[in-house]
Amino acid sequence: MLKEILGMVFAGFAAVLLAVVLVFSVGMRTNVVGVSMEPTLYSGQKILINRFLYTLSPPERGDIIVFKPGGNQNSHYYVKRVVAVPGERVQILEGRLYVDGIPEEDGSYDKMEEAGIAEHEILLGSNEYFVLGDNRNSSEDSRSASIGPVSRENIYGKAWFHLSSTETGPGLIQ
Repeated sequence: MLKEILGMVFAGFAAVLLAVVLVFSVGMRTNVVGVSMEPTLYSGQKILINRFLYTLSPPERGDIIVFKPGGNQNSHYYVKRVVAVPGERVQILEGRLYVDGIPEEDGSYDKMEEAGIAEHEILLGSNEYFVLGDNRNSSEDSRSASIGPVSRENIYGKAWFHLSSTETGPGLIQ
């Protein structure tokens, strides 16, 4: 009986240790700064980032990524949604996002008050991504000249899990 109990305790300890090693080796944790991703993510909310995923496949439209603009190591991590991928043309006309001349069909986003640099069509390079916050009128994102299209080398990973906050419980990020 004692042998079985010790075996279960050891197995539990090994599972916890393996989980901690995996989270710290292929993942990282950061906080959301600002209201730019509301209602998906909230300011101060802790998120877990999968740093390994993008070594296997590139970011896709709709992914929520974590990056530092221009690779600036002194900057905080930015959390935004990918709306266009390499090789696509992006433009914002009359407050609506157009990718390759096709208007975005998701009506859940507010009309954008500022087009920024996307007022004129932007052709994304082979390693560039155009990102926007879900709360588009309160977001500093690829429309800003100080950020612009995000280079693949400046992307740290995909936000995949959020810890609980006052607004929501823990869960996967969509």
